[in-house]
Amino acid sequence: MTQLDTGTQDLLGQVDDGVAVLTMNRPERRNAMSEAMMSALDRLLGEFEADDGIGCVVLTGAGGAFCAGGDVKAMAERSAADRAHGMDAAIHRQRLRQRATSGRLWQMPKPTIAAIGGPAAGAGLALALACDLRYAVDSAVLTTAFARVGFSGDYGGSWFLTRLVGSARAKELYYFSDRLAAADAERLGIVNAVFPAGDFDREVAERARRLARGPRIAYRYMKENLNRAVHGELGECMDIEVTHHIRTGLTEDHREAAKAFTERREPHFTGR
Repeated sequence: MTQLDTGTQDLLGQVDDGVAVLTMNRPERRNAMSEAMMSALDRLLGEFEADDGIGCVVLTGAGGAFCAGGDVKAMAERSAADRAHGMDAAIHRQRLRQRATSGRLWQMPKPTIAAIGGPAAGAGLALALACDLRYAVDSAVLTTAFARVGFSGDYGGSWFLTRLVGSARAKELYYFSDRLAAADAERLGIVNAVFPAGDFDREVAERARRLARGPRIAYRYMKENLNRAVHGELGECMDIEVTHHIRTGLTEDHREAAKAFTERREPHFTGR
């Protein structure tokens, strides 16, 4: 296991067996976002995206929480500074930060997992929604939260949630900002699975390692196909599927999988 120098205690990082784990680490504030945390997340996700040694990225939180979203106290202080520097500059900075964090989790050409070990709210929930897969502990509570603090929402949460549950349900979850139990989130398709606390870490780690050991080139194009399917036209999606399908058929991973199939064994993927 390799411990990463994130440049801040607000975000911890490690890489083990091809799995990169980033832990939001402000447990006293339920891992509410800080400038240091988001700056480090921005930088590390960019590095992971280009690192062929990493096959899966897991985002989680410390101390029995996932992420409470924005730090409301710090936000009030920062809003005064933003007014002093101009609204347009503040909007531009936030646009860049969102694209480099939740946007990158969505677009990164490798699987991403949100391990929701506790409450996920507001922009924290949006970060989880940006990941490909979401696994939650059975005691977790999810909420959009924005209406309760007079915000409209950010970090792409409205886009991600609408595509998971549909427009009417997403609007309901945003307008009322009710707390959603993990089991209800699973029923709605917001999380992929819910596990008891005693099994949670093991179950998530097992899935992350399985993805990291999988056919990485195939996953890259598979993810692009599936992301395009969210908003693309059918013919365009089918055309790009063909391109990617034939491309992956030329990989060493495909040849190994075909050989393993004939030999009735599990394939050993190398990401080439």
